[in-house]
Amino acid sequence: MYKPIPEPNPQAGLHALRAMLREKHPLAAMQVFHASLGDVFRIKLPGFAPVVLVGPQAAHFVLVEERGSMRWRNEQDPVTDLLRHGVLVEDGDEHDQLRRLMNPSMHRRRLLGYEESMLQAVDQVTAEWRSAQTYDMLVEMRKITLLILMRTLFGEDFGPHLQRLWAAVLGSIQYISPGIWMFWRTAPRPQYRRAIVQINSYLYEIIQSRRQELEKGRPAQDLLDELIYAGLKDDLIRDQLLTMLIAGHDTSTALLSWSLAMMGLHPEIMRQSQTEVDQTLGGLPPLGEMLSQLVLIQQVMQESLRLYPPIHLGSRLAAADLEYDGYLIPKGTRVIYSIYLTQRHPGYWTDPDRFDPQRWTGAAKPAPYTWLAFGGGPRNCIGSAFGQVETRLILARLLQRFDLELVEKEIHLHMGATLEPRPGVRMRVSTR
Repeated sequence: MYKPIPEPNPQAGLHALRAMLREKHPLAAMQVFHASLGDVFRIKLPGFAPVVLVGPQAAHFVLVEERGSMRWRNEQDPVTDLLRHGVLVEDGDEHDQLRRLMNPSMHRRRLLGYEESMLQAVDQVTAEWRSAQTYDMLVEMRKITLLILMRTLFGEDFGPHLQRLWAAVLGSIQYISPGIWMFWRTAPRPQYRRAIVQINSYLYEIIQSRRQELEKGRPAQDLLDELIYAGLKDDLIRDQLLTMLIAGHDTSTALLSWSLAMMGLHPEIMRQSQTEVDQTLGGLPPLGEMLSQLVLIQQVMQESLRLYPPIHLGSRLAAADLEYDGYLIPKGTRVIYSIYLTQRHPGYWTDPDRFDPQRWTGAAKPAPYTWLAFGGGPRNCIGSAFGQVETRLILARLLQRFDLELVEKEIHLHMGATLEPRPGVRMRVSTR
């Protein structure tokens, strides 16, 4: 006999609603359910009844043990509609073949060649800043990460297109953010369709232009070149480019914004980080081996990722009847493993809701599958190394050149395509 999967009772539902209204985000409700129901529970809403799994055992079950029986692709989700056959929403051999093609461009060996472009993007955006003025770092970091991604992986200068395509990029992200699609399938609203058409037009244009350049036979220099040389059709290349464009820059934007918000809320950490940057770099640009010496910057990044993982859950469809910890998960069930709850699990983290970069000091490491900011198992984040180098470099450059003061300290979670700080991260910048 299987154990019945716990479900919230009306009292728990009321507590969850109060928490959600107080904290201004649905994950507060999930924390209430987790505290009262344990590491396995079911949420029942009209047309949406996922089984939620929490903790390292659950993550290993989904990501490793039964990954062959879990499907990423769900034809009912807008992310599949948007990315079509992008590597993120493919399963089996199709995913593995695409990942093999894309891995070389994301390999650690290639990152040194990207650092100068990353630095140029930071300096390009911050050159527009005026001392003693206030800027929303959520917006500014998005500008930087878009420029970086387009330059390093696509070989394109996105600067001339940034303003023209800004709304289209945001519209595409909003289309795949949690919403009514969780309950039933709806057609994209007109503003989303326009955004997708705009993005598609731009991507197909650069694919065609690059094909013409590569007819001259030059070696592959970036991800776009490698996909073309691999013989992929334009539609499939578009799907990979859009996957990297949306997933790649949006996660980095969220991580950078939360890291700056956390330092802003903890000025002593900001001062210590700035001192570390000054002493380590001595005025030199944050490149190469010096980046790995910025220990506190790394700890701030890891702790920000723990508290505010940009991808806060993994969603799968059970492709067969599965058994987990005495519970039956029937075929066709949506299975959600909660990264957010696992990384704040009181059974594995001391004072789990507190921002404490020192918990990453020295040889201390979290237990396996308790820190899932880049996923785990064979399908861990393809851009994890890229994103970590990018984040350390950008934070170091900002601290090297500016004093940053958080102006509005009331910040709450927003569940978009990633976890974002809202209403933003407004900081007063002063040139050093």
